[in-house]
Amino acid sequence: MSLPFVSFAEGERLADWVALTEALRAGHRLPRAEIADTFLYRGKDTLLSRAAWIDGMGMAVKTATVFPGNTDHPPINGSVTLFDDAHGCAEALVDFHLVTKWKTAGDSLLAALDLAPRGAREILILGAGSVAASLIEAFSAGFPGARFTLWNRSAERARALAAQHDRVSVATDLQEAVPQADIILGATMSTDPVLRGDWLRPGQHVNLIGAYRPDMREADDTALRRARIYVDSFDTTLDHIGELKIPLASGAITRADVRADYYDPDGFERGGSDDITLFKNGGGAHLDLMVSRYFLDLWKAAQ
Repeated sequence: MSLPFVSFAEGERLADWVALTEALRAGHRLPRAEIADTFLYRGKDTLLSRAAWIDGMGMAVKTATVFPGNTDHPPINGSVTLFDDAHGCAEALVDFHLVTKWKTAGDSLLAALDLAPRGAREILILGAGSVAASLIEAFSAGFPGARFTLWNRSAERARALAAQHDRVSVATDLQEAVPQADIILGATMSTDPVLRGDWLRPGQHVNLIGAYRPDMREADDTALRRARIYVDSFDTTLDHIGELKIPLASGAITRADVRADYYDPDGFERGGSDDITLFKNGGGAHLDLMVSRYFLDLWKAAQ
């Protein structure tokens, strides 16, 4: 018998962004995931395999190819397989792009719902690719009525994305745009910081998504030092992603400066109204597992 397959179209039809964040919260009430990541590199190209096992939920293996130079094909491709917790049998295939889209944006939305200032309405997105598009969807659901501003090195690309959505404008001066935002979302492929801590003002929430390699980061040391820092998982960020790995190695920040991950809900809180909060989205395999399970449950219920 062939495995069930949850397609992109079916998943999009069934899912809800805020409901997904609740599924992620529930997943983090289970035992901490066992996670193993493998990275292979060829220049700027990456082969990333991520596996996770959550006792009581099952296992998932997600393999992704990231080829930033692709022009005739999508820059990111891959596959996701979900395994049964009790017997270890393959249980379902879930569309890779569906899981990646909803995991990435849903992960950051969950953090923002806890860490962003109350009544946040002005959202600045750095980048204008597919992740930026999914962030507009997710944060429109989580922050109804919010207005979005896009900044991208290519303003033409930002204008093209803005034209596809309501309440979305384009900024050409990042230094001027940053202080006007309540929430700043980093969705670039930068290896050098584009967000300067000197531009931040009290009370903002910074949510960094783009960096996934040890040589990548979007925010400078000043931004990290000014902020209360949080991550989705200590296991997939501190020693793996340049956003934190580089400043930890240099001594710009210490391990104690990273306050909590999702497995510590009591520590995952905003603090004072003037505090700057900064969240690093690591997007580990345990999140792929939680999201895949969310989609498979929706698919089963719809049959």
